[in-house]
This record gives sequence, structure tokens and C-alpha cells, in this order.
Amino acid sequence: MRKKYLELFSFSFMRFVPIFLILFGFINSDLICQSKAKLYSSEITAEQIIKNFIKLHPDSITYQSEEKSHKWNYEQGLILEAFYQMWKTTGEKDYFDYIKKNLNHYIDSSGNIKTYKYNDFNIDNIAPGRSLLNLYTATRDDKYLNAAKRLRKQLENQPRTSEKGFWHKKIYPSQMWLDGLYMGEPFYAKYALLFDDNEAFDDIFNQFNLIDLHLKDSSSGLYFHGWDESKKQKWADPLTGTSPNFWGRGLGWYCMALVDVLDYFPVDHPKRVGLITILKNLSLSLIKYRDVKTKLWFQVLDQGNRDGNYFEASGSLMFIYAFAKGANKGYLDKKYYDFAKESFQGVLGNLVTVDENGIIYLKNICAGAGLGGKPYRDGSYEYYVNEKIRVNDFKGYGPFILSAIELENPPFTDSTLNNGEKEFSVGLDYYFNNENKNGERFHYTWEDTANSGFSELGNLIKKLGGTLNAIKTAPTMNALKEVSIYILVDPDIPSENLTPNYLDEVSRKEIVSWVHNGGTLLVFANDSLNCEFVNLNLLTEKFGIHFNGDSKNRVVGKNFSLGKIDSFPLHPIFEKVNSIYLKEISTLKLSASAKCILENNENCLIAFSDYGNGSVLAVGDPWFYNEYYDNRKLPKEFENYKAAENLFLWLKDKINHK
Repeated sequence: MRKKYLELFSFSFMRFVPIFLILFGFINSDLICQSKAKLYSSEITAEQIIKNFIKLHPDSITYQSEEKSHKWNYEQGLILEAFYQMWKTTGEKDYFDYIKKNLNHYIDSSGNIKTYKYNDFNIDNIAPGRSLLNLYTATRDDKYLNAAKRLRKQLENQPRTSEKGFWHKKIYPSQMWLDGLYMGEPFYAKYALLFDDNEAFDDIFNQFNLIDLHLKDSSSGLYFHGWDESKKQKWADPLTGTSPNFWGRGLGWYCMALVDVLDYFPVDHPKRVGLITILKNLSLSLIKYRDVKTKLWFQVLDQGNRDGNYFEASGSLMFIYAFAKGANKGYLDKKYYDFAKESFQGVLGNLVTVDENGIIYLKNICAGAGLGGKPYRDGSYEYYVNEKIRVNDFKGYGPFILSAIELENPPFTDSTLNNGEKEFSVGLDYYFNNENKNGERFHYTWEDTANSGFSELGNLIKKLGGTLNAIKTAPTMNALKEVSIYILVDPDIPSENLTPNYLDEVSRKEIVSWVHNGGTLLVFANDSLNCEFVNLNLLTEKFGIHFNGDSKNRVVGKNFSLGKIDSFPLHPIFEKVNSIYLKEISTLKLSASAKCILENNENCLIAFSDYGNGSVLAVGDPWFYNEYYDNRKLPKEFENYKAAENLFLWLKDKINHK
């Protein structure tokens, strides 16, 4: 991955502030402002930001004053989502383990959630549910699913407005707040996607649409914080029911909800375009209220010149995240990535300090804001600008991590094409590998998120600018014309598929011709008990590669060291890789121009062959499937993720230079 490092403009020493206070973020930002900041030019990455968080909060996602009263809450959900995205981006086990450790504190073996109160009908409590689904798909441990089902039941019975909009909480009847869209909808959408609840997507769209109908100000294009359908609240406009001001983080929650829900919303759903339209229109309005000099947003968005208003970190970072992700995903014009980058530099230059120990502090975060309640919050300008301000508050730190991740993965655009890069598309065979369980295709597919799938490899390819294809027919030249890389994985045997499709002569000739014309073929086979080698070898021998059909590096139980390889040649695939995991692998015998690029105990494990204008890489193991790809199961010493990233960067570079 091409790392995009982000400049850190300011460096400040906390000269007059006791260090034990700032370590846990419990200090008013005004005190920090009083210290003399030294201008400092450095680099900061998502990795530095998240490891700083781990240093400050090694055991739990709690503030120092609340360490003895762990409560299930939305801030935990926000931080855990940032950790999940970092795990997906790096494959580092520490991030996965951090998620698991934190959730396991709350979830018992039956899926009960410690401190969660169903009868509160508090939509804030839904937010950590996405992390439950993330862990369930990674581990298939039913306790996480059972906990998620409890939250889904709350949504099913959540009180609603007359137009079916979710109340924010039972104690706030008839009210929808901007915050609630992030709290409930990403979980709702991911749950619907995982369990094929297609009707739910109409309901999800309706939640966003109701906000757009009732909270949007037609003149500014901004959204008020809350709406009371009954118009009974003191803060509610007697005609419209809206609260009186545009709170930055409120709109930030709404923006993040939009870009995150779109991750799960079906591409062919007719309401999807409506969500993208809302995002585009709101993004256009938000840019108009960005400060010209700092590129930041104010606590109360449209009143930057009033006394007491300030540049607020969490709202600014939420907009940055939404802009960067929206551009990366193609929902927004690529210029929004540039806007996000400018504003991130504004955060670093104005709202970030670093002490002499290298600890990072994000300041000017509104600790909390709401409407009504006790004491009563009237939604006035004075209310918002006088709410408590906190350093390293989770509501700002989560978007800080998420923004950095998105900015380190810029979109593949026309400008990169003009710089010589070519788009690459990866086709995965679904014809010779065609296993089914309970009537559904599984095992080495893009869609399979369980241990047996290639879903995370697919995410890596997309991150590197590639597109994914499923080749569900026999591989003809026509079927392969749109792909630059074709992956053949573990062709079926009768014990896996009663009527397997074999690599017949016609298919072999088509693949050979496609490679000769410039295609790149990856062959991920298997060991002797799981792969059809007779016809596969008739194909690969055309390229000088023969699978021996044996089974080396056999691993017993969790003795993962038996699959460890830590001696590598100088090759781009193994750059900065210390060890990989390959178990029960078929070794290779080579001829012609084929070259071995990884040996172990005098056995060739990975080979490469140039053929005509194309090339072939072969390994006797599926290798990069989820279970052994992102360290969800392996010890952290193994770096299959890094090897996969190196492989596809290398192949991408070869494609660009053809």
C-alpha cells in the first residue's frame, strides 16, 4: 500500500499541567492553550494515532473517572469500529484482540450484555452492535450473534413517530435526533445484509429521509440537531418542531451514518441513490461553512464570528472522515478527498499537541450535547458553546483514527491513470471451486466472511485500487476479457461437490491463450486430500509447474509453529515480512522457464513463470483465506496479510509496466 503520511504541524509541551491529568484527557482545552506551543514539523499516521490510544487506554475504553463503572455505550462502539477498520487495513492481531477483549468484558457465554437495559429503548445502545456482528463474522462464536439479536429486537420494538422514525430514547418521546442515525442505522444495515432482511433497507432509508424532510434548513442546506414531532418541547419551533441551531457534531454523526450505511446497502437497491444524493447535497453545504483559514468547522456551524464559538474537533473530524470515505468509495467527487486532507492538516495544526513523551492530545472536543432532559438543555447558541470541552474525548478520537485510515487510502482516480497506473480487475474462479452448504455457495469466495472465505483478501484488493469479479462460468477468452488477474483456487473433488466441473481441455486452452495474451494467473491449490490435481497439472505444466500432490507442513491442533516459514529470498512478496504461515501444502516440481521463489526444507512452495505476454504464480495452498490471513486465529508473529499486500502490489506494478 502506498502510505500517505500526514504532516503534523504543531508540537506543544505541557509545561504547567500535571501529566497525570492530561494522560486521561481530563483537562479543559483552555489550559492547554495557555502553554506555549512550539511549531514542529513531523509525520503522523493512523498507526501512531491508534497506538497512542492503546497507550492511554490499554485495558478498557473508559474515562479515568468511570473505570469502575464500565457501561455499555455508544462511545465504545465508535472506538471499536475504528479498531476494526484498522485491523482490516493492517491485519495486525493486536487490534482484533483489543476488540475481542473489550467486548468479552460485556458479553457472557449466552450473549447477555452487561449493563445493557432493553426497556430504556435508548438508540445510543445499538451502536456497539456493529462490533458484535464484526466479531461474529470473524469467529462464528454464537455469543456475539445472540447479543446482536438482543439489540435487533430493541430496534424491532423501538417506539416510532407516526412516519415510522425511531424515537431517540423512550424518555424523549416523538423525537428524532441527528445522533441517532449513526447509533442505529449502520448496525441495522449490517444485520440486514448478513441475514438477507431486504425489507429492512426500505426502513433504513426512511430514517435518513425523515431527517432530510424534517430537520433540513432549506436556505443553508444544514440540519438542525433535533425534531419533536409533537412540538411540545420548549426547544422545538412551534411550527416546524425543530431545535434552533446547527450543532457541528450532530451533523457529523449524520454524515458518518450515511457513508457507513452505504457499505452494507445493496448496490442494486432503488433507494441507494437517494442516500448518495443526501450525502452529496449535505457535503456541498458543509464546505460553505468551513473556515477559510484553518479549514475547520465551528461548534455551532453557521455562527463562527460570535463570542464563545470555537473550532470543534469531533465534528470537524467526522466531516473529514465522511468526505474522504465518500470520495474513496466514489459517492463524492474526488475533490472532497482533497478537502478532507486540507481539513485534517487543519486539525493537526490547530487542535493537536504532543508532549515531551510523544503522547498525542486532541483538544477542543465537546464532551456532550443534547436536548431537553434534566437539567434542561434548550438548544440555544449559549447552551452549545458552554458545554464542557474535553481533551482526547472518545467522540473525537474515534473519527481521528477513522479519518487517518481513509486519508492513507486515496481513491484510484483519473489522475492516477494519467500518472501511468492502470486499473486492475481480479477475477476469482467460482466454476471449478463450487462448494455449497445449506444451499449457499461458500469456501474461498469473495462473499464468504467466515474463516473459509476470501472476503478480507477482496477488501485488500479494493483498497489497492482493484475491482472484484466472480467468474461463474467456464473460463473462456470472453469471460476473462475484463480481468487482468484470474485466481484458480482449490478445484473441487467429488467429496466436496458431487458433480464437480473439471479443468477440461477446452478450458485449459482458453486459460493458456489468455495468459499468453497478457493475463496474470494465480493458482492457489491445496494438499493431496482436498484438491483435484490431474486436470490442474495438465494446465500448470504448460507453464513449467507441476503440483506433487503431497502434504507438507502438517499442523496438529494449535501447534502453529509447524506451519511457520521465516527464511525468505530477496523478492518483493517477502519485503519486510518476518514469517508467514503455510500448512498442509502441496510442493512443486518445475521445468522450462518456471522459477521457484520460495523454498523450505529443499521443497519448492511458490513458483513463478513468465509465459508469452503474461505470467503465472502457483502455490499449493489457498493461503490467503480469512482464517489465516488477518491473524484472527494465528499468533501475531505471522504476516500473511503483509505478504498478500506485497503480492498484489507487485502484480499491480507488473501490470502497469506491460
